Amino acid sequence: MTELVKRLGNRIRFLRKEKGMSQEQLGELSGLHTNYVGQVERGEKNVTVESLEKIAKGLGVSMEDLFRHIDPSPQPDELRQLVDLLTERSKHDRALALKLVKSVFEWEQEKYQ
Repeated sequence: MTELVKRLGNRIRFLRKEKGMSQEQLGELSGLHTNYVGQVERGEKNVTVESLEKIAKGLGVSMEDLFRHIDPSPQPDELRQLVDLLTERSKHDRALALKLVKSVFEWEQEKYQ
C-alpha cells in the first residue's frame, strides 16, 4: 500500500487509542468488522470513503479531524511546527498548551492598554 494509506491508518489508530477504545469497540461503533479495522490501521486496506465516514462516526470525530496531519505541507512554517509538536501529545497536554498561549496573548494585550 502507499505511504498515504499507512499514515491514514496510523492516524485512525492514534485517535482510537486517544479515546481509550479497542479495535473491537471501534468496529462495533462504526459497523465494520474488527479484522477490517485492524487492516485499515496497519495500512493493509485501501479504505473507501464510505468506510472512512463510518470510522469517523465511530470515533466521534469529523472527517476533517480524521484527515488532519496526514499530508503535511513540505514547507514547515511556525504554525506547522506548533501543530507537529502538539499532534502526538495527550488531550490534557494540548489543553494546557492552549491555556498557556491564551495567557501569553492576554498578558501582551493588557501590557499595551
